[in-house]
Amino acid sequence: MWGFESLLPCHFCQGRGGDGYGERSGNEVKRRRMMATAVKTRNEEARSAGGNGALVRAQEKWHGLLRFMHEVRVEIRQVTWPTKADVISTTGVVIVTVFFFGVFFFFVDYAFSHMVQQLLIWFKA
Repeated sequence: MWGFESLLPCHFCQGRGGDGYGERSGNEVKRRRMMATAVKTRNEEARSAGGNGALVRAQEKWHGLLRFMHEVRVEIRQVTWPTKADVISTTGVVIVTVFFFGVFFFFVDYAFSHMVQQLLIWFKA
């Protein structure tokens, strides 16, 4: 296989055999299946309980938001943040590049503007 293979794919890898989970470990597959079963069970219990469906949906939304925020915190901890020296050097490169292209496009614009003015003068005469 060529190209980039994600360490933590967020999609099912069909066509690799097995259960569609690619090359994940058995524990990961079991954990995902248990989570899916738990969600299905919770949804079925909420539907069969009758009562106030709006309250159940609001609770699910709230729990979904809390789960999302937890996952965001987990992912942020895994980020490799740049050092101060990296930030300063890349900022310098960006500033120099923007300045260079600003000057370059100024001269290109000036040249084209001058050529168009000369063409207009030439065709009017």
